[in-house]
Amino acid sequence: MIRRSLLRFGVTAILIASGGPAFAAPATTELMKEGALPEKSFGSADAPVTVIEYASLTCPHCRSFHLNTWPTVKEQYIDTGKVRFIMREFPLDVRASGGFMLARCSGEDKWYAVVDLLYRTQDKWARVQEATIALKSIMGMTGMSGEEVEACLKDQTLLEKINAVRDAGQAFGVESTPTFFINGELTKGALTVEQFRAIVDPFLKAE
Repeated sequence: MIRRSLLRFGVTAILIASGGPAFAAPATTELMKEGALPEKSFGSADAPVTVIEYASLTCPHCRSFHLNTWPTVKEQYIDTGKVRFIMREFPLDVRASGGFMLARCSGEDKWYAVVDLLYRTQDKWARVQEATIALKSIMGMTGMSGEEVEACLKDQTLLEKINAVRDAGQAFGVESTPTFFINGELTKGALTVEQFRAIVDPFLKAE
């Protein structure tokens, strides 16, 4: 298991996953403020539509969006300047916290590759008995040593920052993953390409 200090997060994760009271949509200016960690964004800052995704690396629905919808969204909306897409951490369990920590520890140039790898190998680390051993093996493919994995997972300051991003999302009304804010409007669930188009295209036509 990932180190003991991370286990304190488990109770909070269960509460989040079980749902809670409804929240009003946050003010766009508050939602767009950078939090405890630098934003991980794709696309032009001047794009007419901004999409913010709160995701958990152990969430099967997040994995589905990443593998099945994200490639088309990136090609047709982000790379063409129509959408700016921001990914934010919302770990629902201790292992997702550890995965996000490893992505951040990997550095700016490897962050996305690690997130992609962890989604693609989700079944090999998120639901096995010895998660740390599995993560060491997987992260070895990125060049990170076992000692570096252990050191990263012991970084309490980084864990607290990831938790702060999660807590801010919860304050905005995020209760489950994936949750999207599309030009400030909250949408829950792993959107298909068709569903994404149905929400985003009217914003583009209004420009």
